[in-house]
Amino acid sequence: MAKVYDALKRAEEDRKRRAGDTTSPAAPLDAPSTPEPTKRTEQILEKVRPSRHSRERASDSNKRRISMLQPDSYVAEQFRALRARIDAMAGQRQLKSITICSPLAGDGKTTAAVNLAMVTALSVDRRVLLIDCDMRKPKIHTAMGIRPELGLAEVLTGEATADQAIEAIGGTQLDVLAVRGRPTNPSELLASMAMRKLLDELVERYDRIVLDTPAVLGVPDAKAVAEICDGIVMIVRADSTAQHDVEAALEVLDRGKILGLVLNGVRVEQGRYGYSS
Repeated sequence: MAKVYDALKRAEEDRKRRAGDTTSPAAPLDAPSTPEPTKRTEQILEKVRPSRHSRERASDSNKRRISMLQPDSYVAEQFRALRARIDAMAGQRQLKSITICSPLAGDGKTTAAVNLAMVTALSVDRRVLLIDCDMRKPKIHTAMGIRPELGLAEVLTGEATADQAIEAIGGTQLDVLAVRGRPTNPSELLASMAMRKLLDELVERYDRIVLDTPAVLGVPDAKAVAEICDGIVMIVRADSTAQHDVEAALEVLDRGKILGLVLNGVRVEQGRYGYSS
């Protein structure tokens, strides 16, 4: 763990150094002026071009399923390496259910959960289930391009069965239990006996279950899920996640279940795929 803290300390110092540089390049003095578009032109462009929000949302979704869209990419290979490390650990202990979490929102936990589930489902004769446990701001359904009619909340409240809510991803061995309704008591549902019984039932049916949770700090949801899972993988964003936030998150969770930390958003050497979720 000392090596982890040393790496985090160096990343924190680098992050502060970068944050201190607020200068931006000035535009060239001889840059040609662009004529102002007419009102009619703007109206036509607004009809034919996608909104900035929709473009960003599509881009985010593509990044979150890069292992499916670009299976030969450097990023996909890193998730295969993560899968291999977890499989190696599974030889020493049961690791059928894996919680993917992060100290704060925006660290890339959903991206990691989606891609880890995808590359694990590529294994021969291996059934994998991806569960969205973020009933506050769910993203799995968008990343996977599905529109669930039933979800985790409905299963936990007894309004639906797991079989009714789970959706299969065509052409893969991956199933998804997404979020449909957003309850007012997500923490209580995730900490309920119904959630525990559901996971006990599902681990008998699947070879590996990957659970995406809200950020650890701020709400107790991730802790509730992590307590009933076999292992925990924490996602940390390079040059962004502060060391004290990582330490605080580690204090919240059961350290005996932590399989490791994944450093996300690292700039890779030239010739490989750069990536930031």
